[in-house]
Amino acid sequence: MKHIARKRFGQNFLTDKFVLDSITEAINPLPGEAMVEIGPGLAAMTALLVKRLDHMHVVELDRDLVTRLEKQFPREKLTIHSGDALKFDFSTIPVPEGKKLRIVGNLPYNISSPLLFHLAEFAHLVEDQHFMLQKEVVERMVAEPGSKVYGRLSVMLQWRYDMSLLFVVPPSAFDPPPKVDSAIVRMIPTRRKLECDGATLEAVVTKAFSQRRKVIRNCVAGMFTEAQLVEAGIDPQTRPETVSLEQYVALANLLKP
Repeated sequence: MKHIARKRFGQNFLTDKFVLDSITEAINPLPGEAMVEIGPGLAAMTALLVKRLDHMHVVELDRDLVTRLEKQFPREKLTIHSGDALKFDFSTIPVPEGKKLRIVGNLPYNISSPLLFHLAEFAHLVEDQHFMLQKEVVERMVAEPGSKVYGRLSVMLQWRYDMSLLFVVPPSAFDPPPKVDSAIVRMIPTRRKLECDGATLEAVVTKAFSQRRKVIRNCVAGMFTEAQLVEAGIDPQTRPETVSLEQYVALANLLKP
């Protein structure tokens, strides 16, 4: 029975064989690894991954798709977690000793940013992540200071991950086709993580980018003095999108008791 894609779940199913093979090669799944796929959908990617793995996990919200997955894959090859990835505790996935979790998925556009921030809570347990996202979102994630799309998402994710845009996927690769291009992003938890309180950094970055057109001095007025900006190596007359991750971390560390 044909499954009708549901808008409320942000469903756009990847069907292009060349793209599916390209993503699989980029992920390079190996036996013995602990892998979980978010939103397997009609299991086009799942089928390719599970062939190379001893076992894998999937998190799927749509109960109709959960039923299809249960019929398609034996339990010894696939564990299905029926629920919302935004609320899922990824630390519950069993991982072999000496290994870390690998996470993959075609993430729904309508929840991509909240889901990325949720996943960031488990970064210390993760080996890598490969996601299909709206191209515009990936460009924001990997943007460098000075770019028009550099912002809160860029800073907060780059604090936790080293990221790269691997390749672009056209709408024609999906059924139904989305109205925008997609892209594959690789996210590897950074080994050079700058020491900082995450909640404090989030507060600083959110305030800084709340008024992008103003200079940083005005954006963070009431939180930092001009002297503190200078202490963090920031020109008070510069705009928020030109301030580096290291400088935002320096600012956040000034707020420590």
